[in-house]
Amino acid sequence: MLYVDLLNILYKLEINRTFIEHMKNISIKKIKKCTYINMENSVKIDPLGFREYDARWLYPDSINKEGIKDVGKGFGTQIIKKIKTPRVTVGHDYRSYSEEVKKNFIEGLISTGCHVEDIGLCLSPTIYFSQFELNSDAVAMITASHNENGWTGIKMGIEKGLTHCKEEMLELKDIVLNKKFVSGEGSYKVIKDFNKIYINKLSKNKIKRKIKVVAACGNGTAGIFAPEILRGIGCEVIELDCELNYNFPKYNPNPEDMKMLHEISKCVKENKADVGFGFDGDGDRVGIIDNNGNEIFSDKIGLLIARNISEKHKSSKFVVDVKSTGLFEKDEILIKNNCQTIYWKTGHSYIKRKVNNENAIAGFEKSGHFFFNSPIGYGFDDGINSAVQICHLLDDQNKKLSELIEILPKTYQSPTMAPFCKDDEKYLVINELINKIKELKDNNNKIDGLNISNILTVNGIRFSLEDGSWGLIRASSNKPSLVVVTESPSSDNRKKKIFEFIDELLQKTGKIGKYDQKI
Repeated sequence: MLYVDLLNILYKLEINRTFIEHMKNISIKKIKKCTYINMENSVKIDPLGFREYDARWLYPDSINKEGIKDVGKGFGTQIIKKIKTPRVTVGHDYRSYSEEVKKNFIEGLISTGCHVEDIGLCLSPTIYFSQFELNSDAVAMITASHNENGWTGIKMGIEKGLTHCKEEMLELKDIVLNKKFVSGEGSYKVIKDFNKIYINKLSKNKIKRKIKVVAACGNGTAGIFAPEILRGIGCEVIELDCELNYNFPKYNPNPEDMKMLHEISKCVKENKADVGFGFDGDGDRVGIIDNNGNEIFSDKIGLLIARNISEKHKSSKFVVDVKSTGLFEKDEILIKNNCQTIYWKTGHSYIKRKVNNENAIAGFEKSGHFFFNSPIGYGFDDGINSAVQICHLLDDQNKKLSELIEILPKTYQSPTMAPFCKDDEKYLVINELINKIKELKDNNNKIDGLNISNILTVNGIRFSLEDGSWGLIRASSNKPSLVVVTESPSSDNRKKKIFEFIDELLQKTGKIGKYDQKI
């Protein structure tokens, strides 16, 4: 029930009609800007929490228990529209409030007629895997992934190996905010020890030689999975921040965070390890440090894996996100093996779905999401399985990671940089920049002495220069920020010049706040 509806009830009860008329007049404009609130049931849900492919809220500030319950009802309604008596697998990550969020979400699911199977504390890929192993009809993971403490969220999917994209999230938002729920009688049961099945599955394929690895988990949920799985395939494992601690005392478990990567680098060099892995909060991403302690962006690791795959699976397709290196386009080995690379929207749901729709053999994101499709995998993203595949790559090639990287053409890449921008303004800013950069291209304006040769607008805008250098500006799909990435095959200075060009355009909008990190 909205605020205006409450006023109407009071009006009918003849409670100070003059006052109520006044309140109506001054409140209707404000109502449009307010968080959606159901006064009768004390539901609080910020509509902006329904993002492009995940649901993310600050808990309990922008969503409360009753709000979470309604989201469960909404997802249950979506499922039941497709499957009459569905079984839904649910799990949660390691945060102080995740079990509470899960409990209320499950209550909503059950009220619609869903039969919930709770696998407990787990990773997002464990949930995705459970749909294949348990043959469930849908999955939901309570997690805010790498977001800072205070955030909660839900990753949801109905089709096997896929998660909600923009259309499904818009439908969910409409169902929840307009209370278009179905009612039914569901059930609840606990699935015990499912994590062991997942761990055993990933530990099956052993390596032939001993590889020393650093497993860094930022005190997130991956800490109870990654070391055991990596030891299971035959690695010597040095654990770094693998103890569970939902306060994240050192740094956020985010493999794009330079602080986390620097800690892994230090540990690799001190222990003379062959490779360092950094896993995010829900275990679906991995960051990589080579044997010399150098950060290797995941898109270049993806290119190495793609090269290896292409030798055995010629004429394959690969999908990469718009933040990824330009090397995929002109890679001599991929071209030799008649492979095609498709640049697509950033976001695990988008890449998963594109891999599925294109029947691509694999997909890669610069953020560390790797997707292995049939016959290599089920198509979903799994950071620990990605680390396992990298260990097998090192084992098969019998070379150091630094040697494999040196084979690739040299490029200078920026980290992923995120300047603050309000959720209700970020897409407007991006549209403004798309028009501005198109205008600059049409007028032959130069960046560091070079013309803009190509523009890709599948996700924000990625513009390329004559030498293959490029810059990207897009809106973050899960936080109030933009995303900026630059790369140059020519020089580190050109990479910086492209960033300076982008930053100047952004600052002129007057809608940009502080960056999380800058070059």
